[in-house]
Amino acid sequence: MKNKKVGPLLDVEDHAQGFLQVREAHRRELMDDYVELISDLIQEFGEARQVDLAARLGVSQPTVAKTLKRLASAGLVRQLPYRGTFLTPEGEKLAAENRERHNVVEAFFIALGISPETARLDSEGVEHHVSDETLDVFRRFTEQKNAGK
Repeated sequence: MKNKKVGPLLDVEDHAQGFLQVREAHRRELMDDYVELISDLIQEFGEARQVDLAARLGVSQPTVAKTLKRLASAGLVRQLPYRGTFLTPEGEKLAAENRERHNVVEAFFIALGISPETARLDSEGVEHHVSDETLDVFRRFTEQKNAGK
């Protein structure tokens, strides 16, 4: 079977920009997921404990501890001895922004006819990889679709 060539390669700068964007999204993804989960745990339980973060993220407690140190260095969380982890105002802002991005992507998928469960699962991660422009189009599409109901 022959390989079909889809089209000419992009110029070098445009090609590299796409890969740079993906790498940046992957770099931010972990921080975004942590602050969003920390915010959810605080809302539900009053604090975010390492054991709860590890269980919900499916990782070890040492992995959580290492990531929390990076988040603290970035000014997104503060850890209180014998209490847990709490978001700084900057961390709270980032968590709210990520929750909004996630909700827009999930609502868009549902508006396309994807089941709510699949939309929830698929939107986890996608919100980190779409541009603000794409997110705005998702939002407008969903609003128009819901207005027509």
